[in-house]
Amino acid sequence: MKKYLVIGNPIAHSLSPKLHNIWLKENNIEASYDKAKLNIDEIESFIDSIKLQKIAGCNVTVPFKKTVIPFLDRLSLEAEKTQSVNTITFDGNNLVGHNTDIVGFRKAIESLNFSMRDKNILILGAGGVVSSIIFALKKMDVSEIKISNRTKQKAEDLKILFKNLKVVEWGDLPDFDVIINATSIGLNNEIMNLDFSKSGKNKLFYDVIYNPIETNFLKKGKELGNMAENGRTMFVYQASEAFKLWHGISPKINQETLELLVND
Repeated sequence: MKKYLVIGNPIAHSLSPKLHNIWLKENNIEASYDKAKLNIDEIESFIDSIKLQKIAGCNVTVPFKKTVIPFLDRLSLEAEKTQSVNTITFDGNNLVGHNTDIVGFRKAIESLNFSMRDKNILILGAGGVVSSIIFALKKMDVSEIKISNRTKQKAEDLKILFKNLKVVEWGDLPDFDVIINATSIGLNNEIMNLDFSKSGKNKLFYDVIYNPIETNFLKKGKELGNMAENGRTMFVYQASEAFKLWHGISPKINQETLELLVND
């Protein structure tokens, strides 16, 4: 039986095994999907185990989306441009890194019927998924993208990939139409110590975190009269693209699928 995995650290929150195992069963595919918590010094030996075909494919989450790149044989165009990999496949004997987060984010925003055209965007965080979000946003004709990260240099580093990116100090909240939390703040119900009270109403507060389904960041956005959306649909759509890469099948996505991902 073929084995698939998602790797990350932390990984306990990941609902990838639940979703992929549902799809495997629905499509009568003899395979299993699990999750593994790794340390950074274990990545190279883990990739070697994939090359020995002990694992048929892999998803990659925080904080390893860049870490895995040197150990792969080649990258897809999107993964190359964003320097971010969240899905690993075989092409013959070669391991290929893909980025399905871009499609996942784009489809998630489309599902909201919310136009990003000419919007001012503020992104909180500079981790592995952020380059994918920026890449997708640029295709949506946004007006301006600002980014703020607790470690400022990580935000500055993204300007190598995206020249017009503007970096603001952590704690500063310039005017925005859409604010995206791409940090890990909220995974364990932490409170983001930023003052959104003067940010206005009718904005979009978007959190890439999907478990828990409502972070304190989203609660605060709602309380202030804004639209609030978690990363559940992004997660499902990126997973769907990965599933298609591995199995050549587009899995079924409907409201029932989304409801299955509400916390166990």
